[in-house]
Amino acid sequence: MILHGYFRSGTSYRTRIALNLKGLSYETHGIDLRTGAQTSDAYRALNLQGMVPALETAEGVLVQSPAILEWLEERYPRPPLLPETAMDRATVRAMAAVIGCDIHPLNNLRVLKALRSQFEADQAAVDSWAERWITPGFEALEALVARHGRGWSFGEAPGLVDCYLIPQIYSARRFSVPLEAFPRLLAIEAAAADHPAFIAAHPDRQPDAD
Repeated sequence: MILHGYFRSGTSYRTRIALNLKGLSYETHGIDLRTGAQTSDAYRALNLQGMVPALETAEGVLVQSPAILEWLEERYPRPPLLPETAMDRATVRAMAAVIGCDIHPLNNLRVLKALRSQFEADQAAVDSWAERWITPGFEALEALVARHGRGWSFGEAPGLVDCYLIPQIYSARRFSVPLEAFPRLLAIEAAAADHPAFIAAHPDRQPDAD
């Protein structure tokens, strides 16, 4: 498999974590979002939307990280990213969606570029914008982890929610968002810092990092 992504992209980061948790081998092909590489004809032939990630597999090209992670779970069910029961699976998907639907889309690169170019936002304004959306999402997740977590976001092993959470904490730190109010989330971050799958997925360890 070949993962086309950007080292600092949250969606690429979560996909790397999932691939690593599954123990799957893959090549990494960097797509530099800063230079517009995602708009090239060659990349758009893989991903018509011109976004990252895109995962080339023997069965075809997959796009959109939620779909990729669900495909990985179906195609390579062990070790699982989702729990066993339908109710627990729905709960995990909802927790992941707090990040994937409600937080991340509002602080990804193209939104921040629009804030800077169309609304003349400086870095302090961009940081404030990111905090505005990250903080309430993390407040909800902190409570959900208190209810469902036992060392990780849901249960005793890393899973789907953690694939989303760790990149979002990384992003929160880049925007100087205060995190002291989220001890359970920080405990998961600490656990991930010692886990090989998360270590290997970290942006600083990617071949296109600079």
